[in-house]
Amino acid sequence: MQLRPIRLSPGCDLRRSLEEVGLMPESESAFVVAGIGSLVMATLRFAGETAESEIPGPLEILSLSGTLGVSGAHLHASVSDASGRVYGGHLCYGNEVRTTAEVLLAPLKDWLLTREHDPATGYKELVVRRRE
Repeated sequence: MQLRPIRLSPGCDLRRSLEEVGLMPESESAFVVAGIGSLVMATLRFAGETAESEIPGPLEILSLSGTLGVSGAHLHASVSDASGRVYGGHLCYGNEVRTTAEVLLAPLKDWLLTREHDPATGYKELVVRRRE
């Protein structure tokens, strides 16, 4: 498996930037294996909630993982504030990189990740297909 390290610069929207990288022809689908860095502030959706929550920064990214595919991203992150409080949840849009975001991707050349409505959950869920 080829891993792909990337660095996102200050001012980038973390999720949008990762979605753009995931749509590159050589890696339409990928797993986000790990990520660290810092954010100006965070926008997360906590478990079981429908509304997004904003966490004021500056913040450290403690972990970042998920999937990237042609129909979008499913990313989870944990961040900590200056007091060491930790927050975690679904990574939304509006997470501006403060100094850096260092991310390790695992591109899936033989696989295509998409999201389709799952009647059992009521959400768009991951569908994995082998590339033809």
